[in-house]
Amino acid sequence: MSKHTYYTAVGHFRIERNGPGKTRPVILVNSREYYVDIQEMSIWTALNWRLMELEDIMSEYNRLDQSCVIPAYRTPEDCLGRLVTRGLVASGTGETCFEALYDLLSGLYVVPLSKSILLRTAAFLKLTVIKGSPVAKAWQLLRRDHPTGQEAQVMALSRQALLSTAELIKCAELDVRDVSTDEKLMDALYNDDYTTSDNIADMMSLAQSRENVTMAIANLYLRKQIVFERVS
Repeated sequence: MSKHTYYTAVGHFRIERNGPGKTRPVILVNSREYYVDIQEMSIWTALNWRLMELEDIMSEYNRLDQSCVIPAYRTPEDCLGRLVTRGLVASGTGETCFEALYDLLSGLYVVPLSKSILLRTAAFLKLTVIKGSPVAKAWQLLRRDHPTGQEAQVMALSRQALLSTAELIKCAELDVRDVSTDEKLMDALYNDDYTTSDNIADMMSLAQSRENVTMAIANLYLRKQIVFERVS
Protein backbone atom coordinates (compact mmCIF):
# COMPACT_ATOMS: atom_id res chain seq x y z
CA MET A 1 0.00 0.00 0.00
CA SER A 2 1.38 3.40 -0.97
CA LYS A 3 1.84 5.94 1.79
CA HIS A 4 0.58 9.51 1.85
CA THR A 5 2.72 12.49 2.80
CA TYR A 6 1.32 15.93 3.59
CA TYR A 7 3.25 19.18 3.95
CA THR A 8 2.38 22.57 5.40
CA ALA A 9 4.07 25.85 6.27
CA VAL A 10 5.24 26.63 9.80
CA GLY A 11 5.46 30.11 11.36
CA HIS A 12 4.48 33.42 9.86
CA PHE A 13 6.20 35.98 7.73
CA ARG A 14 6.98 39.65 7.70
CA ILE A 15 8.58 42.00 5.21
CA GLU A 16 11.87 43.49 6.40
CA ARG A 17 13.50 46.59 4.99
CA ASN A 18 16.85 45.84 3.42
CA GLY A 19 18.26 49.22 2.48
CA PRO A 20 16.61 52.24 0.84
CA GLY A 21 13.62 51.12 -1.16
CA LYS A 22 14.45 47.44 -0.72
CA THR A 23 12.62 44.73 1.19
CA ARG A 24 13.03 41.03 1.80
CA PRO A 25 10.76 38.35 3.28
CA VAL A 26 11.55 36.91 6.70
CA ILE A 27 9.86 33.85 8.17
CA LEU A 28 9.51 33.77 11.96
CA VAL A 29 9.33 30.46 13.81
CA ASN A 30 9.41 30.45 17.61
CA SER A 31 10.52 34.12 17.51
CA ARG A 32 13.56 33.20 15.41
CA GLU A 33 14.11 34.88 12.04
CA TYR A 34 14.84 32.84 8.93
CA TYR A 35 15.85 34.45 5.66
CA VAL A 36 14.72 32.71 2.50
CA ASP A 37 15.28 33.25 -1.20
CA ILE A 38 12.51 33.75 -3.73
CA GLN A 39 12.27 30.05 -4.58
CA GLU A 40 11.94 29.04 -0.94
CA MET A 41 9.48 31.83 -0.23
CA SER A 42 7.36 30.71 -3.18
CA ILE A 43 7.09 27.17 -1.85
CA TRP A 44 6.46 28.36 1.72
CA THR A 45 3.75 30.71 0.41
CA ALA A 46 2.17 27.91 -1.61
CA LEU A 47 1.95 25.83 1.58
CA ASN A 48 0.74 28.55 3.93
CA TRP A 49 -2.85 27.71 4.99
CA ARG A 50 -2.73 24.61 2.84
CA LEU A 51 -2.19 20.89 3.47
CA MET A 52 -0.66 19.50 0.31
CA GLU A 53 1.01 16.46 -1.15
CA LEU A 54 4.14 16.77 -3.26
CA GLU A 55 2.38 16.70 -6.62
CA ASP A 56 0.09 19.56 -5.60
CA ILE A 57 3.01 21.59 -4.25
CA MET A 58 4.87 21.29 -7.53
CA SER A 59 1.74 22.27 -9.46
CA GLU A 60 1.22 25.38 -7.32
CA TYR A 61 4.92 26.27 -7.53
CA ASN A 62 4.84 26.02 -11.33
CA ARG A 63 1.78 28.27 -11.39
CA LEU A 64 3.62 30.85 -9.27
CA ASP A 65 6.71 30.45 -11.42
CA GLN A 66 4.77 31.35 -14.56
CA SER A 67 3.09 34.36 -13.00
CA CYS A 68 6.12 35.76 -11.12
CA VAL A 69 9.04 34.51 -13.26
CA ILE A 70 10.84 32.93 -10.29
CA PRO A 71 14.60 32.55 -10.94
CA ALA A 72 15.41 28.83 -10.63
CA TYR A 73 18.76 28.09 -9.00
CA ARG A 74 17.68 24.73 -7.57
CA THR A 75 14.91 22.26 -8.20
CA PRO A 76 11.66 22.87 -6.28
CA GLU A 77 12.16 19.49 -4.60
CA ASP A 78 15.55 20.63 -3.27
CA CYS A 79 14.01 23.85 -1.96
CA LEU A 80 11.22 21.91 -0.24
CA GLY A 81 13.76 19.59 1.37
CA ARG A 82 15.76 22.56 2.65
CA LEU A 83 12.61 24.15 4.12
CA VAL A 84 11.77 20.90 5.91
CA THR A 85 15.33 20.62 7.25
CA ARG A 86 15.20 24.19 8.57
CA GLY A 87 11.85 23.57 10.23
CA LEU A 88 9.97 26.09 8.09
CA VAL A 89 7.85 23.37 6.53
CA ALA A 90 6.46 20.33 8.36
CA SER A 91 5.66 16.96 6.85
CA GLY A 92 3.65 13.94 7.96
CA THR A 93 3.37 10.45 6.51
CA GLY A 94 0.83 7.68 7.00
CA GLU A 95 -0.86 4.69 5.43
CA THR A 96 -4.08 6.71 5.05
CA CYS A 97 -4.77 10.38 4.42
CA PHE A 98 -5.90 10.89 8.01
CA GLU A 99 -2.87 9.11 9.48
CA ALA A 100 -0.63 11.38 7.41
CA LEU A 101 -2.61 14.41 8.57
CA TYR A 102 -2.29 13.40 12.22
CA ASP A 103 1.43 12.74 11.82
CA LEU A 104 1.77 16.21 10.30
CA LEU A 105 -0.25 18.14 12.87
CA SER A 106 0.22 16.25 16.13
CA GLY A 107 3.52 17.92 17.02
CA LEU A 108 2.70 21.40 15.69
CA TYR A 109 1.53 24.17 18.02
CA VAL A 110 -1.62 26.16 17.31
CA VAL A 111 -1.55 29.97 17.33
CA PRO A 112 -4.88 31.76 16.73
CA LEU A 113 -4.46 34.67 14.34
CA SER A 114 -7.01 36.63 16.35
CA LYS A 115 -4.53 36.49 19.23
CA SER A 116 -2.31 39.01 17.48
CA ILE A 117 -3.30 41.88 15.20
CA LEU A 118 0.29 41.85 13.93
CA LEU A 119 -0.06 38.25 12.77
CA ARG A 120 -3.38 39.00 11.10
CA THR A 121 -1.99 42.11 9.41
CA ALA A 122 1.06 40.17 8.21
CA ALA A 123 -1.24 37.49 6.83
CA PHE A 124 -3.29 40.14 5.03
CA LEU A 125 -0.13 41.63 3.50
CA LYS A 126 1.10 38.23 2.39
CA LEU A 127 -2.08 37.54 0.49
CA THR A 128 -2.21 40.94 -1.19
CA VAL A 129 1.48 41.72 -1.76
CA ILE A 130 3.09 38.33 -2.34
CA LYS A 131 0.25 36.14 -3.58
CA GLY A 132 -1.50 38.94 -5.45
CA SER A 133 -4.92 38.09 -4.04
CA PRO A 134 -7.65 40.72 -4.47
CA VAL A 135 -7.99 42.97 -1.44
CA ALA A 136 -11.66 42.04 -1.09
CA LYS A 137 -10.76 38.34 -0.82
CA ALA A 138 -7.87 38.95 1.58
CA TRP A 139 -10.15 41.13 3.72
CA GLN A 140 -11.91 37.92 4.77
CA LEU A 141 -9.03 37.50 7.22
CA LEU A 142 -10.49 40.31 9.27
CA ARG A 143 -14.07 39.08 9.13
CA ARG A 144 -15.71 37.17 11.97
CA ASP A 145 -15.41 33.41 11.71
CA HIS A 146 -18.18 30.99 12.70
CA PRO A 147 -16.49 27.97 14.30
CA THR A 148 -18.10 24.71 15.30
CA GLY A 149 -18.21 23.78 18.98
CA GLN A 150 -15.00 21.74 18.71
CA GLU A 151 -13.27 24.49 16.77
CA ALA A 152 -14.34 27.10 19.32
CA GLN A 153 -12.91 24.96 22.11
CA VAL A 154 -9.61 24.65 20.25
CA MET A 155 -9.47 28.42 19.85
CA ALA A 156 -10.39 29.06 23.49
CA LEU A 157 -7.66 26.77 24.80
CA SER A 158 -5.08 28.03 22.31
CA ARG A 159 -5.67 31.60 23.46
CA GLN A 160 -4.75 30.54 27.00
CA ALA A 161 -1.52 28.69 26.23
CA LEU A 162 0.67 27.51 23.38
CA LEU A 163 -0.62 23.97 22.83
CA SER A 164 0.22 21.30 20.30
CA THR A 165 -2.44 19.35 18.44
CA ALA A 166 -1.70 16.32 20.63
CA GLU A 167 -2.08 18.42 23.78
CA LEU A 168 -5.39 19.78 22.51
CA ILE A 169 -6.58 16.24 21.93
CA LYS A 170 -5.72 15.32 25.51
CA CYS A 171 -7.60 18.41 26.70
CA ALA A 172 -10.64 17.12 24.83
CA GLU A 173 -10.19 13.63 26.26
CA LEU A 174 -10.11 14.96 29.84
CA ASP A 175 -12.59 17.81 29.25
CA VAL A 176 -9.93 20.33 30.30
CA ARG A 177 -11.09 23.92 29.87
CA ASP A 178 -8.54 25.90 31.91
CA VAL A 179 -4.83 25.90 31.03
CA SER A 180 -4.35 29.59 31.78
CA THR A 181 -1.22 29.02 33.91
CA ASP A 182 1.77 26.72 33.57
CA GLU A 183 0.73 24.93 36.74
CA LYS A 184 -2.79 24.22 35.44
CA LEU A 185 -1.42 23.05 32.10
CA MET A 186 1.09 20.66 33.69
CA ASP A 187 -1.48 19.32 36.17
CA ALA A 188 -3.99 18.69 33.40
CA LEU A 189 -1.72 17.16 30.76
CA TYR A 190 1.44 15.86 32.40
CA ASN A 191 0.39 14.90 35.94
CA ASP A 192 1.51 11.27 35.66
CA ASP A 193 4.69 9.23 35.45
CA TYR A 194 4.70 8.51 31.74
CA THR A 195 3.39 11.42 29.64
CA THR A 196 6.02 13.77 28.21
CA SER A 197 6.10 16.34 25.44
CA ASP A 198 8.10 13.81 23.41
CA ASN A 199 5.59 10.95 23.61
CA ILE A 200 2.21 12.69 23.90
CA ALA A 201 1.63 12.53 20.14
CA ASP A 202 2.07 8.74 20.19
CA MET A 203 -0.11 8.42 23.28
CA MET A 204 -2.94 10.43 21.71
CA SER A 205 -2.81 8.45 18.46
CA LEU A 206 -5.46 6.08 19.87
CA ALA A 207 -7.56 8.69 21.68
CA GLN A 208 -11.28 8.83 20.91
CA SER A 209 -11.08 12.60 20.37
CA ARG A 210 -8.16 12.38 17.94
CA GLU A 211 -10.14 12.61 14.71
CA ASN A 212 -12.54 15.36 15.84
CA VAL A 213 -9.81 17.62 17.23
CA THR A 214 -7.38 17.01 14.37
CA MET A 215 -10.05 17.82 11.78
CA ALA A 216 -11.15 20.89 13.74
CA ILE A 217 -7.57 22.19 13.73
CA ALA A 218 -7.15 21.40 10.03
CA ASN A 219 -10.38 23.24 9.17
CA LEU A 220 -9.41 26.28 11.25
CA TYR A 221 -6.08 26.37 9.44
CA LEU A 222 -7.65 26.08 6.00
CA ARG A 223 -9.98 28.96 6.93
CA LYS A 224 -6.94 31.06 7.89
CA GLN A 225 -7.89 31.32 11.56
CA ILE A 226 -4.63 29.87 12.91
CA VAL A 227 -0.99 29.37 12.03
CA PHE A 228 1.36 26.62 13.18
CA GLU A 229 4.44 27.03 15.34
CA ARG A 230 7.28 24.92 16.68
CA VAL A 231 8.82 25.23 20.13
CA SER A 232 12.24 23.74 19.32
